[in-house]
Amino acid sequence: MLRTKHLIGNISEVPIEWVFETYLTLGEKLSGQDVRIKSAFNPKDKDPSLFIYHSKTSNRYKWKDFSVGKGGDGVELVQELFNMGKRFDAALKIVNDYNDFLLKGGSHSVADFKIRSKYQIKSIKPRNWNTLDVKYWGKYKIGSKLLEHFNVQPLESFTLEKEDSDQLLVIKGTKIYGYHRKDGSLFKIYQPMMKLHKFFKVKDYIQGVDQLTFKKDYLVICSSLKDLLTFTKMGFKNAEGIAPDSENVLIPERIILKAKEKYKGVCTLFDNDDAGIRSMMKYKDKYGIPGAHLKLEKDLAECVEVHGINNTRENLYPVLTKALTGSIKQLP
Repeated sequence: MLRTKHLIGNISEVPIEWVFETYLTLGEKLSGQDVRIKSAFNPKDKDPSLFIYHSKTSNRYKWKDFSVGKGGDGVELVQELFNMGKRFDAALKIVNDYNDFLLKGGSHSVADFKIRSKYQIKSIKPRNWNTLDVKYWGKYKIGSKLLEHFNVQPLESFTLEKEDSDQLLVIKGTKIYGYHRKDGSLFKIYQPMMKLHKFFKVKDYIQGVDQLTFKKDYLVICSSLKDLLTFTKMGFKNAEGIAPDSENVLIPERIILKAKEKYKGVCTLFDNDDAGIRSMMKYKDKYGIPGAHLKLEKDLAECVEVHGINNTRENLYPVLTKALTGSIKQLP
């Protein structure tokens, strides 16, 4: 009784590093560095997609699992790992487990804790479109005019600069693309051939916002800029689209409310996988926005690559129009 009563109110005394090291069985002590491991929630995860990182905002370690679209602090990690409905239950488990660890002679200290410097994009070197670009984007029926309309620019290279240092790193490649806003500012770099570091994020931005006309009846929220480009290529005359930075990131409520005022109908069109379906349900539960679930391939761009743009459009018709209008009447 005394032990439990004492522990309940002391979650703040448990080192957050111990929480991650223990419950994720890390092979290293956290001392300021970021760590990437395979998902603890997705057994099909081939490329490490769970990030443990030191947040500048909270000055504490947090986590994000991109394969399942979950993340948070140490308590939320334990809550998810052990399917606990309440945060209080997860916090109680942590303090009890940590107390057992101490009673068995364990001790925990973070030696030489130092926030590791991270790389930021310093500059980019643009280039002209070439046949390799045509080969890559062409399989999704996306041409240079559409890419330029959405301010996508091919890059010869980009330079990374380490924080608090003069250390530079130049990245070169045959398929590197800069995603820009209408004003020319860079918000992301895309390297489709890379398994790791496929994206370098520069700033938050809802992709496609600059291209909205607000003159169409319907808005479709796609999972990525590539899928948004594919959707735009399909030429629905009465619908336009946007894409969040990631389908795992909810678009802010104020923007959703504005979209509902501007359009007759709004729906999501996310990936045909577990993460995409979960994200679709989040938008439905939080904002009341229905999802159009196309079950052909993993994503819309891949559907076009495998089945062609006309077959994909025909299959998309009924699910998209039902989500937007509540009926099976097809959009023009």
